[in-house]
Amino acid sequence: MNAEHPASAPVAALRAPFRLDGRVALVTGSARGLGFEMAKALALAGARVAINGRDTGRLAAAAQALTASTGGEVEALAFDVADRAAASAAMEGLHARHGRLDILVNNVGARDRRALKDFTAEDAERLLATDLLAPMLLARQAAGYMVAQGHGRLITVTSIAGQVANRNDPVYTAAKAGLAGLMRAMAVDYARDGVTSNAIAPGMFATETNQGLVDDAAFSAFVDVRVPLGRWGRPHEIGAAAVFLASDEASFVNGHVLVVDGGQTVRM
Repeated sequence: MNAEHPASAPVAALRAPFRLDGRVALVTGSARGLGFEMAKALALAGARVAINGRDTGRLAAAAQALTASTGGEVEALAFDVADRAAASAAMEGLHARHGRLDILVNNVGARDRRALKDFTAEDAERLLATDLLAPMLLARQAAGYMVAQGHGRLITVTSIAGQVANRNDPVYTAAKAGLAGLMRAMAVDYARDGVTSNAIAPGMFATETNQGLVDDAAFSAFVDVRVPLGRWGRPHEIGAAAVFLASDEASFVNGHVLVVDGGQTVRM
């Protein structure tokens, strides 16, 4: 019998898979929607999670709900990701309190659906400041902590809009494509320091933000035809993707875009 003796198996194989006990995570834009669900999944996996948003009341309620539903350690960090000083100070405080930062989920994304001809330079700069520059700066700061400790997971939430396009969504599409490029660059730059960089690209999810489209019979009919699974994504279905990429089980996954879209982007 040639079975490997348990004592010689890798340490990761001797523990429950996909556990994040002892890890510290920050999920931006997580008071609701997909960010909330990813924060919940990380907390259920054992991570200490900091959630972020601008509305202090909503954020406090979300932290309380997550603590109650997961039994984990969840704290609220209220700051605007586009406010460079506030964002940097918040991350510095988080690192100082816990002595580490293991997981950053860059989830915040603003959207402005209109034709490119209708954007002023200032409009575009404002959107790109939130959707591209802010995640870049947060990732840079987080990577500094992660390199110093020899371990980290940079997770960028892009969108299928980073791979395919629709009418009247040019700046958001450009930003998401840029984030995918940033993710790949960080995957190359930080890998030798024990830090992986990957992305999650959600498709059409029935979040609060998309409720108007969910309620639109014509648009939901389009989703039924366009998505091979024939439905909207349920927000909780995004959580496991974040846990996987944050876990030790994904230690050799680097520079990858994990598409969670029910098959939309592979349909002709």
